[in-house]
Amino acid sequence: RSEITSTKDLKVWDLRLSDTGSYTCEYGSQTVSISLHVFKLTISSDGHFLPNEVPELTLMQDSLHPLPNLIITLFNSNHNIVQPKLIQNKSPEKYTLKLKQLETWDSGIWICHVHSNSPWINHNISFDVKVLGFQNLDLQRKYATVGSTVILSWHLNFQKIKWKEDFTGRLNWKQREGTDSHELLDFNITAGGERHETKKSNHFQFAIPESKPQSTVGVKLPKVHFNHSGQYECQLEYKGRHTQHTIELVVMQVSANPVGPLPRGGKVTLICQVSNPLPPNAHLCWERVNGTQMDIKKSKHPEIKVEVNVSAAGLWNCHLIEDNDRKISLNYSVEEAPVWITYVVIAASIASSVLVFGSACLCITSGISWQRRRQRAKRMARARQNLLENKTCQCQQ
Repeated sequence: RSEITSTKDLKVWDLRLSDTGSYTCEYGSQTVSISLHVFKLTISSDGHFLPNEVPELTLMQDSLHPLPNLIITLFNSNHNIVQPKLIQNKSPEKYTLKLKQLETWDSGIWICHVHSNSPWINHNISFDVKVLGFQNLDLQRKYATVGSTVILSWHLNFQKIKWKEDFTGRLNWKQREGTDSHELLDFNITAGGERHETKKSNHFQFAIPESKPQSTVGVKLPKVHFNHSGQYECQLEYKGRHTQHTIELVVMQVSANPVGPLPRGGKVTLICQVSNPLPPNAHLCWERVNGTQMDIKKSKHPEIKVEVNVSAAGLWNCHLIEDNDRKISLNYSVEEAPVWITYVVIAASIASSVLVFGSACLCITSGISWQRRRQRAKRMARARQNLLENKTCQCQQ
């Protein structure tokens, strides 16, 4: 593993801890000695982690006498100093450092700086840290309206960090916390970065988006229903370890009670509701288009619906607002019924009242007649009984 170069240098490949020692060059009566100190740095899991895992770093040195007192400083991929926890070892040749929990943005080249005053050592050892996970962790909630098209996507970072290992994953859905979970699809990604997806459930109508980046996993809901709301969890698995990220889908719908055109002098209640509880910084708001401040109705936390009573035709909008930002909106047009429909409604109401009154009278009359017939039948039965009891037999003389 060594050779003498043309410039009389000694070149050694594939250094090992056992190469530590003093190297002496003799030329005639001249002697020059150089001390070689070799370190071996290893990281747990071969530098491949999932978020929230805690890696351990081990620095080894060979048994030189006296052993140098090392000062170790760590720099993360952003060139910031990291304060690890030093685990005491019985062997002075071994330093074990326990790092903090990792996140995806910790991926990159880290530096272990080794320093000693006697002998003088000032050396940087670089090592690679790869944290497999999601790039869109800020997306935790998505809003949609009934009937719209929604695509839920999880952006993985395996291409960005050049992950050269196989891993698998799945996408699950459940209505709410504590309910049964349904597996929508599973996928596996090879060391070469190829992705294979399989649809697993027909719980409701969904599709796998065709045109999406290779590092993206997602589902498409072509026509959102109110019961499509819930928690969509994408889970990654690598060597028996797991990490996941959940996106909550909140669906909004509007309705009216009663449904249909508004008759003259009538009222209708407009209802705007969402499928899931909203965060404290979000609320629902009804407002009439071209209306006044009096035509605005807001929900209060933790309400999941807001109602407004309307007595005139007009266009109303319901907004879902989060931090003063309108996330989604739905409108409802209240139309005034034609005059003839109003008359028909009035006539129908009168006719219904007359019908109810007539039915009540008929029931009362029928009841009285039935009661009279029953009393008459009782009297006739009693008379027959009396005749039978008082009956006499006349004999011929």
